[in-house]
Amino acid sequence: MDLHEVITNYHDAADKFSRGDPLPVKKIFSHQDDVTLANPFGPPAHGWNKVSEALDFASARFRDGKVTGFEMVQEYVTSDLATILEIEHWNAKVSGRSNVDSFDLRVTSTFRREEGTWKLIHRHADPLTTFHPDGPLRNISDNKQATKRRE
Repeated sequence: MDLHEVITNYHDAADKFSRGDPLPVKKIFSHQDDVTLANPFGPPAHGWNKVSEALDFASARFRDGKVTGFEMVQEYVTSDLATILEIEHWNAKVSGRSNVDSFDLRVTSTFRREEGTWKLIHRHADPLTTFHPDGPLRNISDNKQATKRRE
């Protein structure tokens, strides 16, 4: 399969993931010891066993979801390595909530050729898709503001 076919399958797999099914994403990931995953549910995972566990944990927190779109920001492709930066648009029930929420993820994915096909070797997804003047302190300042409003 060429890279763009794998990315299309990856997008389809993300949609299934949004409904709690990790298996299609797991099939796209490399199962090597150098694979990594950084998602909004916790610290980075390194090695296939830890990545597989993190995928199970994350997918179990999504229900009734749909990934509604992917915006390609940039791709970098060599003969054996490719990195893409995308914005993913999701709708899902997250972590036991009763309402479907919409959210966007900023996602960097790196693929490597393994045995004639492209495999995902790194995914980093976070919800930081908008400008914020506090940069890395945005959560701290947002939490302080929320605490003040509750007082």
